[in-house]
Amino acid sequence: MLTEHTTLVQFLIQERRRHPEASGDLNGLILDVALACKAISNRVAVGALAGLLGSADNTNVQGEVQQKLDLLANDYFLRATEFGGYAAGMVSEELDEPYLLPAEHPRGKYLLLFDPLDGSSNIDVNVSVGSIFSILRAPEPGVDPQPEDFLQPGTRQVCAGYAIYGPSTILVLSVGTGVHAFTLDPNLGEFILTRSTIRIPEHTTEFAINASNQRFWEPAVQRYVQECLAGRSGPRQKDFNMRWVASLVAETHRILTRGGVFLYPRDSRQPVRPGRLRLLYEANPVAFLIEQAGGAASTGRHRLLDVVPTDVHQRVSLVFGAREEVERIEQYHRQSYETDPELPLYGTRGLFRTAAV
Repeated sequence: MLTEHTTLVQFLIQERRRHPEASGDLNGLILDVALACKAISNRVAVGALAGLLGSADNTNVQGEVQQKLDLLANDYFLRATEFGGYAAGMVSEELDEPYLLPAEHPRGKYLLLFDPLDGSSNIDVNVSVGSIFSILRAPEPGVDPQPEDFLQPGTRQVCAGYAIYGPSTILVLSVGTGVHAFTLDPNLGEFILTRSTIRIPEHTTEFAINASNQRFWEPAVQRYVQECLAGRSGPRQKDFNMRWVASLVAETHRILTRGGVFLYPRDSRQPVRPGRLRLLYEANPVAFLIEQAGGAASTGRHRLLDVVPTDVHQRVSLVFGAREEVERIEQYHRQSYETDPELPLYGTRGLFRTAAV
């Protein structure tokens, strides 16, 4: 099999040969991340047999209940990537502050940011979950990074990817030369290239949104969804299907596989919060992959990768997928709407009309 297919190691070697000046450190860090994903895949697969289902009776910095597998996955990421000398520091969804490497380990040239187990609310019902990661250059290689060193816009990512733990385990990544998918062969213990240069179809009839939040949506989102639901008899003159998995990795993988558009817009539930998804280790890596695959990713108003972070756990609204749909949603946000006096947050002078992002 190894003579017929390209492994992740071989793929990374080929990519490095395009840049003779490269040290190989980026490849080393990616392979360490892949090792963590293999370990997590193994633990997810055994589930209740290893007593790993259920809550850990703890909450993270965002106030979300942590699952047992959240903490285990976080530990796997840290242990797999801290010792190689490729990373200088890390940020994780499950840690309040950036992670400083143990003193005995060398500091490398890169910063690793990750959500170790996305969609963990799906674990107990055996629905796909995943891991998301982003890699940035450390402003000062070889030393412990400062918190502000992680606050780089998504355009500065040198690699981004995710692993999805479903019927098969698939690692999807980009080093800036397109998006490629590698399926884990459990017999070999190797990720094998199974899809190369993935492209998102320009047109779609499928959208994903959590419809239970409809009463909190902004007028532009209300309009977009209603037009999709109107089908052939509506202004779009075509029928749409709606999907929602409650796992960003699963939603992203579906769109990279067969197209579509995903919306997690900001809403009126918590006006001071511009969105729900974390910018640095969820939205940015997904946006990087989507753009590399020919799609678009936005806050609903602006290109997401241009957002300058202000906090390592900053949240943001996210719309991504087929370019024409994302551009349509941005266009709707630029228009004015007659407002309901019972919804003052949506007024002409309201919060959502004046917010920057």
